[in-house]
Amino acid sequence: MRVGIIALLQESNTFVSKQTRLADFEADVLLTGDAVLDYFRDKEHEVGGFIAGLEAAGIEAVPVIAARALPFGTIQDGTFRELTRRLLEELRKALPLDGLLVAPHGATVAENHPDADGYWLTQARVAVGLDVPIIGTMDPHANLSPAMVAATDALLAYETNPHLDQRARGEAAAKLLARTLRGEVRPRQAAAFPPLAINIQSQNTAAEPLLSLYRKASEVKTRPGVLDASLVLGFPYADVREMGSSVLVVTDGDEGLARKAANELAARMWERRAAFEPEFLSVESAITRALAAEPPVCLLDMGDNVGGGSPGDSTFLARALHEGGHGPAFVCLQDADAVRQAHTTGTGGRLTLQVGGKTDSLHGEPLELVATVISLHEGKFHEPQARHGGFGEFDQGATAIVETATGALTLMLTSRRMAPFSLAQLTAFDLEPGAFRFLVAKGVIAPLAAYREVCRTFLHVNTPGVTCADMKQLKYRHRRRPMYPFESTDTVYTP
Repeated sequence: MRVGIIALLQESNTFVSKQTRLADFEADVLLTGDAVLDYFRDKEHEVGGFIAGLEAAGIEAVPVIAARALPFGTIQDGTFRELTRRLLEELRKALPLDGLLVAPHGATVAENHPDADGYWLTQARVAVGLDVPIIGTMDPHANLSPAMVAATDALLAYETNPHLDQRARGEAAAKLLARTLRGEVRPRQAAAFPPLAINIQSQNTAAEPLLSLYRKASEVKTRPGVLDASLVLGFPYADVREMGSSVLVVTDGDEGLARKAANELAARMWERRAAFEPEFLSVESAITRALAAEPPVCLLDMGDNVGGGSPGDSTFLARALHEGGHGPAFVCLQDADAVRQAHTTGTGGRLTLQVGGKTDSLHGEPLELVATVISLHEGKFHEPQARHGGFGEFDQGATAIVETATGALTLMLTSRRMAPFSLAQLTAFDLEPGAFRFLVAKGVIAPLAAYREVCRTFLHVNTPGVTCADMKQLKYRHRRRPMYPFESTDTVYTP
């Protein structure tokens, strides 16, 4: 038997003013044919899980295409048309296939296709026909759509955030497809869509208010006839009709059972809606708490969450730490101009810099400071363990480590945006994370997987920006209405 593999992954933040283009995929992952197998085989990623699962089942893996870009703005129309053209061209070359394993992100938005994942999955379904099973994975930050559900036989969301189980879920999807091809099961799925957006700050799957909900989903999966149950938390930074949380249940040949179980889980999710509203800490309040907390303290810069599409150059926390003289502190900022100045000055040189705050007016003004260049680097590093995102090789471009005159603030200046998924981002460049009293991580939940090995205290900071935690500060035009927590008093939901 021959099973095709397709992955098209990009988390699209529609509040980012710039668009994602083909060059962004080319700079990250854009592969076809055997290069897909070579690249993903040993990675902690769902495509690596697809490959391992098919090999374990004795099924030939037929790599079609894998495309991924770092979370950023809406995909430009020409870019999406080119990606779908290549996808369908490579898929038709691979036919006939007995099955198809797919990896949509679930929160991809293209300029003329708000439900981009629903669109390309539907096109793939047309290409292979109705009789070929399509089973796949998706990020729990997906904004699940009816089109995605209709185009596939089964979708399995990762069950952890930080995402540490991507490979395992890929293997589970491959195993389910193998059982389907052998005639052991007939997957049928149903989704439920409560009018709810779960706050990004509350999306830690290992803690309440989500932990008990995941335990309930695990119990549902043990019931006779149920093959899988997924909680889809949603991605609030995509202003599309599909934005919001949902539930997806897969059963063996019984769509009615799938719908009943999905509605049950959705009702439980809806009952807990008020618990998903967190306390928002301002920069000033966070600094006050950090000063009294057990160090090292990780300050999570939620408004500049690089893993959610932000620019990575917000200066609000850097300024508060610098001007308050609080340290020793570490902050990473994407600023290619400052990196070039540091490289021109050279190691040991001293210079005046204006760092960060250069992408737009949402993430603070540039921070002016006098600094010494501590070291200069190429910017590549390796993470050997399973971390959020499933990748182990990183390239943040030319990098400069600078330190302020007082030594209180250490800045890592990068040429490319880099999400804080790995402590190797520091250790590879001779920085010891445990030596800092404060470490700023531009993320929300994802950095916990790495930073909890060092930090004793974590504080979520509601900084301004395109990924601010307080969703009510964002101006939506296309989301569903009513939806909690936006219309909390008027929203009614009965599964």
